[in-house]
Amino acid sequence: MTVSATVLLEAVQASNSQTTYYTCPAATKVLIDKFTGTNTTGAAATLTINLVPSGGAAAASNTIVSAKSLAAGECYTFPEIAGHYLNAGDFVSTISGTNNAITLRISGRAVT
Repeated sequence: MTVSATVLLEAVQASNSQTTYYTCPAATKVLIDKFTGTNTTGAAATLTINLVPSGGAAAASNTIVSAKSLAAGECYTFPEIAGHYLNAGDFVSTISGTNNAITLRISGRAVT
C-alpha cells in the first residue's frame, strides 16, 4: 500500500451548474484533507457540495454542504468535507449560486 499526498483539484472557478470536479481513480481510495472555497467577487455567493458514490448522481441524499454562503472575499475551508474518504469511482460535485464566483481547491491523500 502506498500513500501519496496530492492535489486532487487545482484552483478552478465553480460553475452555477452541477459539475463533477474530481473522480477517484480505479484501485485507489482518497482521503480529503482540505477543501477550500474563496469568494473572489464583491457579493455573497453560495456553494453546495456533494460526495457522490460511484455510479450515482448528485442529489439531496449525498449533499454534504448545502448552499453555504460565502461573503465577498471570504475564504472557507469546509471542515464538513475534511476527513471524508472517496472510493474508486466516487466523485466530488458542486454547484454555485453564482457562476465563477468561488474558487475551489482540494488536497488529500491517495492510497493505492
